[in-house]
Amino acid sequence: MAKLSIIVLTKNEEKNIGPCLESVAWADELIVLDACSEDKTVEIARAHGARVHQRTFRDFADQRNAALAMATHEWVFFVDADERATPELAAEVRRVIERDEPIGWWVPRRNYIFGRRVRHAGWYPDYQLRLFRRDRGHYDEAREVHELVILDGPAGHLENTLTHYNYESLAQFFARQDVYTDYDARIMHRQGLQARPHNFVLQPLREFRRRYFELEGYKDGWLGLLLSLLMAYYELVKYGKLWRMRGLAEKGGPW
Repeated sequence: MAKLSIIVLTKNEEKNIGPCLESVAWADELIVLDACSEDKTVEIARAHGARVHQRTFRDFADQRNAALAMATHEWVFFVDADERATPELAAEVRRVIERDEPIGWWVPRRNYIFGRRVRHAGWYPDYQLRLFRRDRGHYDEAREVHELVILDGPAGHLENTLTHYNYESLAQFFARQDVYTDYDARIMHRQGLQARPHNFVLQPLREFRRRYFELEGYKDGWLGLLLSLLMAYYELVKYGKLWRMRGLAEKGGPW
């Protein structure tokens, strides 16, 4: 039978890591790659039977590739600390890894944001390529965030979902998005893209239209409206940082 390594990346996840690992205890190998947590994450992970490694965090793609090298089984399944696998998903994963192809699988996620399930605005089914043959895939290190798996072969789509307990509060949303916009702006800067004055109006408007109308965020009521506005704000901040990076680069200073 094919064997599976489940990998969880952590940084100060003492609140989440226990329930997460309990939901994936069916794995043949549990690996936690911890970015030098300052809380009880490591202690809790070891108590749940995980093999724990610690490594300084550089970016998400780099950390995931390092974790890949630590796995010992043919298949790997990346699960985030704030995600939970259902028994139905576990059964489906066990079933599909017995096949020769596809060699990777997109996993749908059911997102809970601010305590409510989100069904539209791009938050469902929110497919993530998380399950793949270890020797046939790796992460593109040019993508420091919103990581991209480079897969040497076909990928399929699972039916059962990961449950993702996403942002709990606006404060958490803004803190996390501040980090993500840093990464995104750096990627765009390296690609030679520049922020233009019209980007500060058109890009947020386009993102709001996409989320609220095209992806039917309006069907989630006030939450869909709020999330569409927040993702439009994300675009505004991202282009603002890109503008600043260009100015600093022209002055010969660091980003």
